[in-house]
Amino acid sequence: MADHNSLICSKLTMQLNCLTSLASILDDELTAIASRRGEGLKDLAQQKLSFLSKIQTLDKELKTLMTTNDEQSAELPELIHNVRKQLEFCKKKNDVNAHAAHQANLTVRQLKDILIGAPTSMTYDQGGSAVHGNNELVRNLKA
Repeated sequence: MADHNSLICSKLTMQLNCLTSLASILDDELTAIASRRGEGLKDLAQQKLSFLSKIQTLDKELKTLMTTNDEQSAELPELIHNVRKQLEFCKKKNDVNAHAAHQANLTVRQLKDILIGAPTSMTYDQGGSAVHGNNELVRNLKA
């Protein structure tokens, strides 16, 4: 049974390492989004998918191992807690990244609408409030 528990501990440790690496990738992703550098995002997305796949595979293996485990070692609950904690941390980081990417997309879309004079373009007044314009900005532009 000790070998069974050590195998579970080993897989949990591998899963924790993958989650830690994923958190680092999520930090890099947020930096790329915030600095509006799109060139590295594709590679980061591939790395993220690779780690997610490894984590899912390990999770399936752990599920099988845990159902056949009669006796838990003392370190298993702590490892499981750490994995869950790191997973929640990664989920929060991913949510922040998704929100940042969405905001960046909205900003680019609004700028494009202003520049092409879309009928629904929006600008801001001196107080920072949104104003739906009548496209005078683009129509009166002489370039």
